[in-house]
Amino acid sequence: MIQLTILKITGYGPWTLTLGSDREHRLQMLQASLYKEVQNLFSERNCLAFPNRFDEIFVITNGLTVRDHVEIQEKLSKLFDLGLSMTIGQGKTPFEANSNADNARRANLVLDREHNIFGQSLQNGEDLVQIIHMDVDGSTSISAKKSPYEVSSLILKLYSEMSEFFLKKNSLAFFMGGDNFMIISSSVEQKTISEFLELIKKHHSISFNCGIGTAKTGRDAAKLATKSLDKIRELRDSGKDEQRILELTC
Repeated sequence: MIQLTILKITGYGPWTLTLGSDREHRLQMLQASLYKEVQNLFSERNCLAFPNRFDEIFVITNGLTVRDHVEIQEKLSKLFDLGLSMTIGQGKTPFEANSNADNARRANLVLDREHNIFGQSLQNGEDLVQIIHMDVDGSTSISAKKSPYEVSSLILKLYSEMSEFFLKKNSLAFFMGGDNFMIISSSVEQKTISEFLELIKKHHSISFNCGIGTAKTGRDAAKLATKSLDKIRELRDSGKDEQRILELTC
C-alpha cells in the first residue's frame, strides 16, 4: 500500500490578486520557499516530496499518522501567511492513492478540521513503494549540440512522454530538475521499463539510465534508486558490460 499526501495552497488565485500587478517575482520566491520547507519537514520523517503544479506538492508519506501531518502543518502555518490544506490518500498503486485523496477532498472528508487535513480513515498495511530514478545518458554531448533552451524543450518532451506512458501503468512521473526524473510506482517490471527506454530511443535517439529502489518509505526507496543509478555509472566508467537498468530492494 502506498500513502500519498497532496499539499495545496488554498485560495491561491484570489490571494495573489491582493499583491498587485508587480507580484510575479514574489510569487516565485514564495513557491520556492514553500517547497524547500515542505521537503525539509517531511524528509525529517523519512518521506519525500515531489513538485507538481507550483501551488501543489505531492509527498510519499508511508507510515505517517494524522498527528504527524498536524505537527508539520503547525510548523508551516508559522512560516507562511497563507492557507494550506493536506489531503491523504492510500492505495495499491500511486495513481489509486492520488485518486482516493482527490475523492476525499471533493467529498469534504475531514481528518482534522482545525489544521485543514482531509482524507479517508487511514488503514494500517504493508507499506512498500517503488521509485524509478532516470537520467539522460550523455546529456553533456546533447548540450554541446543544442542551445540551453533547446535542451529544456527536449527535456519537457521526454517528460511528457514519460508521464503519459507510466500513467497507463498507474504510476506518477515527476521532473526533478536537470536531466533527472523520478517515477512513483508500485510494481512496474523491468521489461515495462525496457519498453519505455526502447520507445524513447526510437523517437529521439536518446538513452536513459534507470535505477530502481523499493522500500517501506519514500526516502529509502529514492536512496536505493539513486544508489542503483550510481552503480550503473560505475559499471560504465569501469569499462564493464553496459547496463541500463539496475534494481535494489530494502
